[in-house]
Amino acid sequence: MRRAKLLLDLLLIFLFTAVLIKPLFKAKYLDRWDSIESTFIADGRFLKDHSPHPQWQPLWYCGTRYDYLYPPALRYGTALLSRVYIPVKAYHVYTALLYSIGIAGVYFLVWVMSRSRGAAWLAAAASALVSPVFLVIPWRSPLLAPWRLWVLLGSGEGPHISSVALLPFALAFAWLALEKRRPALLAAAGICSALVALTNFYGATALAIFYPILVWSLWVTHRDNRMWLRAAAIPTLAYGLSAFWLTPSYLRITIENLQYVSSRGNAWSLALFAVAIVLFAALSLRGASGKPGRAYAVFLSGALLFLGVNVVGRFHFNFRIMGEPHRLVPELDLAMTMASAEVLRRLWNWPARAPSRVWTARALVVMVVLLAAWFAHHYILHPWELYPRELDYRQRVEYRMSDWVASHLPQARTFVSGSVRFWWDAWHDLAQVGGGSEQGLLNRKVVPAGWEIMLGPNPELAVRWLTALGTDTVIVSGKQSQEIYHDFKFPGKFSGVLPVLYDDRQGNVIYRVPRRYPSLARVVDRARFEALQPLQQSNLDLLRAYTAVIEEGPDSPTTTAWSGTDAMRVHARVTQGQSILVQVTYDPAWHAYAGGQALPVHKDRGADFSVIDAPPGVHDIAFVFETPLQNRIGWVLTWLSLAIVAALLAGGARSQRNAA
Repeated sequence: MRRAKLLLDLLLIFLFTAVLIKPLFKAKYLDRWDSIESTFIADGRFLKDHSPHPQWQPLWYCGTRYDYLYPPALRYGTALLSRVYIPVKAYHVYTALLYSIGIAGVYFLVWVMSRSRGAAWLAAAASALVSPVFLVIPWRSPLLAPWRLWVLLGSGEGPHISSVALLPFALAFAWLALEKRRPALLAAAGICSALVALTNFYGATALAIFYPILVWSLWVTHRDNRMWLRAAAIPTLAYGLSAFWLTPSYLRITIENLQYVSSRGNAWSLALFAVAIVLFAALSLRGASGKPGRAYAVFLSGALLFLGVNVVGRFHFNFRIMGEPHRLVPELDLAMTMASAEVLRRLWNWPARAPSRVWTARALVVMVVLLAAWFAHHYILHPWELYPRELDYRQRVEYRMSDWVASHLPQARTFVSGSVRFWWDAWHDLAQVGGGSEQGLLNRKVVPAGWEIMLGPNPELAVRWLTALGTDTVIVSGKQSQEIYHDFKFPGKFSGVLPVLYDDRQGNVIYRVPRRYPSLARVVDRARFEALQPLQQSNLDLLRAYTAVIEEGPDSPTTTAWSGTDAMRVHARVTQGQSILVQVTYDPAWHAYAGGQALPVHKDRGADFSVIDAPPGVHDIAFVFETPLQNRIGWVLTWLSLAIVAALLAGGARSQRNAA
């Protein structure tokens, strides 16, 4: 009966939330052309067209590993739904489903930890309607809508909010698995934890904060040392399930790329965080050791402390250890919602020894709930006002520019910026120098090149960078353009310098970048090429020397053609002392073969591209990206982990049958 009530409550909360965000299930293009959701829409479309699993993304950053760009769960969910809907709607349906599931997840988590149905209902309703986090941060959302919803709609952070939706299930199943040896629940905790990591990096960061607090809260109150083995098994299983993607090299690249999307941490923040850990451990040992009834209170105290220090400290004192702590506002909001529901539950259940105080406490609970409802009343009464729709996306500059290039120069590599860059691959496979964001970036030359092209005043520097990176066209959106960001500080600098391919007379111009051959390969003099120094942002002499070698070298035309995403055919004639530069980002997993023989491939020091050392002759070269060893090992670990999950679930089923 209890389980039936739980399932019924979860279903009702899911349906209530789905009605609350109903327009998102139906939405195609929202009027949010500045939103990063475009990246995930484009990624889902790309995956649908290149399923089951591309290993290389040839369209972004002059090429990068596909697995480096983003965790796979949301991209696969969007790609699968794109079999039914257009990609933009598939993305919105997927994130709406996860959002609705996530509110039900709050109910499940509070029910598991507090064993109070009323507190669980209150926490779920609060998560769907209000945000207590507005009391401690300077940000607000339109209509005072829940912050997690506005992060989804306003910022387009579908992966982050989807991982927040899965987070309560990971924590709830972990709590149940640690309380008592239950193999099936341990498997469920591992699966849900893996799904959090497979959905978003910041969600995984939040789980890495919550989970040690949860383990400590249960251990310090139960003092059962057998918990430690189960506590280690859950993240081990979660990693195993994610190992096919979550390789050591992915973690390294992600940490390195934080320099492009976040500021550096500082020593005093790390020291303060260490002090907070020591104080939390000491106080919880003193006040809760051996007292199982205080486990939930210890967990809430730790969650509020560590997320509060991270997030509130970032806003008011520039606290920062790594990354951007303010991205964890939805997780702090979750912790504050749970803590508020627990405080109100305890007030409502005030000890009956003093009846007058009981009624006073309950009156206070009612007042707090009504006050919260009053602050959220506009959103409660008009929840669908947050979803403005774009009437015709084909009139947008983002679509018009990409469609023109797709029609006239489909094989071109283009430099695009701002909101045009965000949406560049939402409709077509079009190569660009940049990408949806700076995540997964392998080619370090793309960032300084982008700065010089968009913000520098010198047109020659910009053109040399464009040439060095194998760019065919550059799109400039002036101040009067419909484009959102207007990243070009000197939009007129290419006028009279580069030939115009297209001018829409609305502030958007497509310029052609002169290149010797249209292919992505160049035959170069090996000695001259190896003597070049790494390119630097504003060093015109280095850029002149580099572009001279690749564009004014041997008179040997080349052709290149992609075979899917993970291979390229290169045709070139090479004489003694020459090499072939392939303007695709170097990665050790790229291999070259000609006539059944492997050819040496190494990194171009100048622009981080690939260089093939071929013997003299005319060659048809197969340039192939082969599955890296770390991924092959990762797949073995994932299959092994799936077998362990199956065994745990089978063991749990047997235990239930024996108990019955």
